[in-house]
Amino acid sequence: MASMLLTTYRALGAAANPLLRVFHGRRVKSGKEDVSRRDERFGRASVARPQGRLAWIHAASVGEANAVLPLVRATIERGFKVVMTTGTLTSAQVVAQIELEGLIHQFVPYDTLPNINRFLDHWQPELAITVESEIWPVMITELKRRKVPLIVINGRMSEGSFRNWQRVGGLARSVFGALKMVVAQSDADAERFKRLGVASAVNAGNIKFDGKAPSFDPEAVQELQQRIGQRPVWVAASTHPGEETQVLETHRLLTQAFPTLLTIIVPRHPKRGQLIAEEIAGFGLSVAQRSKGEEITPDTDVYLADTLGELGLFYKLASIVFVGGSLVPIGGHNLLEPAQLHCAIISGGNTTNFAAVYRQFNREGGALKASNPVELAAAVERLLNSPEEAEQLAVKAAELVAAGAGALNQTLEALEPFLRQETSRQRTKGEV
Repeated sequence: MASMLLTTYRALGAAANPLLRVFHGRRVKSGKEDVSRRDERFGRASVARPQGRLAWIHAASVGEANAVLPLVRATIERGFKVVMTTGTLTSAQVVAQIELEGLIHQFVPYDTLPNINRFLDHWQPELAITVESEIWPVMITELKRRKVPLIVINGRMSEGSFRNWQRVGGLARSVFGALKMVVAQSDADAERFKRLGVASAVNAGNIKFDGKAPSFDPEAVQELQQRIGQRPVWVAASTHPGEETQVLETHRLLTQAFPTLLTIIVPRHPKRGQLIAEEIAGFGLSVAQRSKGEEITPDTDVYLADTLGELGLFYKLASIVFVGGSLVPIGGHNLLEPAQLHCAIISGGNTTNFAAVYRQFNREGGALKASNPVELAAAVERLLNSPEEAEQLAVKAAELVAAGAGALNQTLEALEPFLRQETSRQRTKGEV
């Protein structure tokens, strides 16, 4: 049964390649893909393979890419070149800004046999590492067939995903049994991976606790602070479609108590800036758009920070932060970054991407939860009226981040035998 399911998945994937081109074309039109790099999505490399040992490291999006960078550096320091794949435009832009000799970026190929084989034939990795929950059956089984060890780091497996995989038990054992090791975020995650067929799964903690705080330009912070003056201000960060609407409704509720309120919206995908600006105007609110160089004035209701790589600036600017992707079914985004910059944090109720971290922060007083605009407005109003409570929330969040550090070192320890190990391919080639 497992073999039949896997064969069916492979066959459907191969047959779907023409449809994937249509799908990719639609994503290009919506600003979610780089048309000039379309071939990478179909396994065709845009650069030559470098000489020597090469590791393939895959991180789905911005948060995972940032979290895994220390491991990328450690891998290069041990003599590897690294081809790093991601799946979003913003993550590609983040990686492009990194000046690290030996690092190559490519978009991850779609998980069909022709695409994966083209990718692997070109890059011929000695080692493959994927971050968190990127489980793709063709990729995993092809790496096993080629005797390339595949390790999942910062592995997480939600209870819902675990139950779904259990429904296809034979297929799950074929896929997860092909993994060399999982370095998980928690004991519960490690146990779920083991029950699905992973031979070796250990808990090292969440490497995102070890991430560097987002950078910011102190002069830009000072300039914006001068323009804001004494106005009450809060930030809605990493927002998604449908979420900005709720943030604007929250703003409207808050202005009853704070007529001079400034709301700062930092969308997850800056290319949506113009659409969001039009939505803000549709609410009858005055908007200043950062990507256009528009400045905050006393009449500005909403500052739209539709630029890339400036989250740290806005976390530093405002002490109250709503972390997006959590009022819509996205799963929430990284609350550890605003915690590192001493923010009082609020999230929505949809936080499956960071479920254990959010539970800990909510339980231990490091974050508040709000499930709709009314609750969000109440939480922001509470913190604006009580700077002491906002300070306590920020202090506790920073303490929780510090207490969770250390996962990166444990992950590197678990990977060390694979980073040192000379592979059979190298011995065949006579490489050192």
